Amino acid sequence: MLVLEGAKPLDVGIPAQVFTTRASMPYEVRVCGAAPGLVTGGDGLAYHVAHGLDALAWADIVFVPGYRFPDREDPPRAVVDALVAAHDGGARLAAISTGAFALAATGLLDDRRATTHWHYTRALAEKYPLVRVDENVLFVDEGSVLTSAGAASGIDLCLHILRGDLGVAASNHAARRLVAAPYRSGGQAQYVPRSVPEPLGERFAATREWALHRLGESLTLEMLARHAAVSPRTFSRRFVEDTGYTPMQWVMRARVDRSRELLERSELSVEQIAADVGLGTGANLRLHFQRILGTTPSEYRRTFARGE
Repeated sequence: MLVLEGAKPLDVGIPAQVFTTRASMPYEVRVCGAAPGLVTGGDGLAYHVAHGLDALAWADIVFVPGYRFPDREDPPRAVVDALVAAHDGGARLAAISTGAFALAATGLLDDRRATTHWHYTRALAEKYPLVRVDENVLFVDEGSVLTSAGAASGIDLCLHILRGDLGVAASNHAARRLVAAPYRSGGQAQYVPRSVPEPLGERFAATREWALHRLGESLTLEMLARHAAVSPRTFSRRFVEDTGYTPMQWVMRARVDRSRELLERSELSVEQIAADVGLGTGANLRLHFQRILGTTPSEYRRTFARGE
């Protein structure tokens, strides 16, 4: 595990605990930094690491936990070179959360899919435009380089690696030890606060607000454009500039977001929720829920329902 300045404690702890050095696990864990000694972490913690970058040449898999302010500057050149050398020597490189920035700095993510914490996906895409950033998944396995989203998804990534190395039984055993879900697909969406994007501008803010109060009604492009007092063509073009989505894509995501709230806070059936948010049928809600969030309404309710 390569602990960088500003390392987040949960991100550091996850691979250390999943791949713990114990009789039931055929792994040896070494924690290293740019140099042996004290590494200042995030959240008021510091880490005393026993090894320097030479540990990367020894390792079969290198984890890079997330760290604070990854978009401000690249890791030290020696760290980048050591990661590249480890990869060239056959090691797999795995990033948790913002550790993806360190992997991206090596160029090894160029033209590959990768993810990071949803708060940083846009920053990662802007800083490293050759990386195909997927903001809607828990983790991405590109073979020799793997990335995961926020801290808890690091558990999913570690269990995924364990499953590939040792099989399902060993992975399930580790999950029980961690009191964690034994399997969450990497393709499952990150549960960001809302799937409706923050606007890039405020040109049609009043129309968006108007639509949010009428999601249960039939909303068409023409209706939205009429409210904004522009032509449908102009509305579509400017709306994409404003939000990054077409008007109807935005409406669909708003409806899915509203259904998430109802699944969390009410006992309404999936069919009733579908009708209330303007999606018509439960089958239609399930279709769009799966497409946007990568899970089912029922599974989402089991995960997030109040009191669970």
